[in-house]
Amino acid sequence: MENNQFDEIDEKILQMLAKDGNIPFQEVARACGVSGTTIHTRVKRLTSLGVVQGSKYIINPTKIGYDTCAYIGLTLKDDSRFESVIEALKSIPEIVEVHCTNEAYDLFVKIYARNNEHLLALIQTQLKPLGLSQSKIIISFKVVYNKQLTILPK
Repeated sequence: MENNQFDEIDEKILQMLAKDGNIPFQEVARACGVSGTTIHTRVKRLTSLGVVQGSKYIINPTKIGYDTCAYIGLTLKDDSRFESVIEALKSIPEIVEVHCTNEAYDLFVKIYARNNEHLLALIQTQLKPLGLSQSKIIISFKVVYNKQLTILPK
């Protein structure tokens, strides 16, 4: 996508939506100095381009009983199983992100568990059967900073 398709209004819209996905378009319009119709049209365009991928409520995992967050680097024994492993990972409800990576791991996943025992059970029953040659688990004690990327390349 060409970077010059975005202007300061688009950037302001993205910043405001990232901060609060439920913000009324009229409030965004006032902040941008344009009409509500302009904001509606621009958000629709940003959505059709795939820049904005809808809005959603974000559930706090700890508030629903998932106190352990971990990141796990996975190395596969057999690269030919890559796609089937990704599909298997997608089917595990506690896994919320799967990334293809370079260097030490084939895949890097973010997983939530009720506690450390639950995490261990998930690893033993869900991940080990996938045919891993190696895994590395990093436990996150707490999120100290989190945001969405809203700055557009110039």
